[in-house]
Amino acid sequence: MKKKQLIGIVVAGAVFIAVCATGILSNVVQSKLTAATEDKKNTTDVLSSIWGKSEEEITLPTNDFVGVLNIVGTIQASSSRSVSLTGSDDGQYNHDLYMNYVDQLEKSKNNKAILLYVNSPGGTVYESDELYLKLMEYKEKTKRPVYAYFGSQACSGAYYISMAADKIYTNRNTWTGSIGVIVSLTNYKKLYDKLGIKEIDITSGKNKSMGSGGLDLTDEQRDILQSLVDEAYDQFAGIVSEGRGLDINTVKKIADGRIYSAKQAKEKGLVDEIGSEDELKALIRKENKLGKDIVYDVAKSSGSDFLSGLMGSVQKIMPKSDSELAVDIVENKGKGVLMYYAD
Repeated sequence: MKKKQLIGIVVAGAVFIAVCATGILSNVVQSKLTAATEDKKNTTDVLSSIWGKSEEEITLPTNDFVGVLNIVGTIQASSSRSVSLTGSDDGQYNHDLYMNYVDQLEKSKNNKAILLYVNSPGGTVYESDELYLKLMEYKEKTKRPVYAYFGSQACSGAYYISMAADKIYTNRNTWTGSIGVIVSLTNYKKLYDKLGIKEIDITSGKNKSMGSGGLDLTDEQRDILQSLVDEAYDQFAGIVSEGRGLDINTVKKIADGRIYSAKQAKEKGLVDEIGSEDELKALIRKENKLGKDIVYDVAKSSGSDFLSGLMGSVQKIMPKSDSELAVDIVENKGKGVLMYYAD
């Protein structure tokens, strides 16, 4: 195939996607405006429903219910990719939504408990700890329980968040644990040397450029980063000790970063029971004197962010080039952020 023909196909494909996206946007806007006209809404309300609002709007059930947080995917700060084409969350971790949701649960008289559904390799230290503290605040203010059910994986930061749970049930095939901290850096110095590239940083101190990809770490800089990792690890071990009622020295013996099977985790006191999600829900009903028709309300936003969702959905269906995949690896795995994460 000639180069001009290949370029023509690529351009045609890009135009096709743009036309489709524009058509979808046009149809949504038209339907929203039509519905607004029929309901006699004002223009501001219509535009807000189309483009989304600055804050997540949450509507809770009017009857008794158990709030559900899906701790699924990488735990990290919220982004536009956590919004789907329809404006709702796509089942992946949404930090801002979850923090707001727990706040609303604290104020709700109809809420009876929280259920964490966990299927995550972990994520950033900051977000893991922030949600954990929010759940502990919920328990302190409401005196209501928190439960956790582990899916295929509940590792590192996901396990950290689960330490707020009063009871933990796990699937028999779950992998969990990975109690530890990692900082990943990517060094390009040898590649730069081969390409004749040299990084030059003008800094206010010798450690300001620490971790920069074009420079080797000094021994002092390694010690600095190790001290940060050690501090975050001690915090993690302390949280596990408190949450599971284990001696801190016992925790540190088993918290070497390894992953445990469900059976191993139960033997070491890291979980309470191996069973199904239905069995845990039966326990929730029994302990809280709830009927079989109790509602399980999954955290979601009633508002929408159409443009973010549209762009996010287009990104999902378009394959990434090798260069884009390389950039993803560098940006997400090698940027020196403290992580409670299982690779």
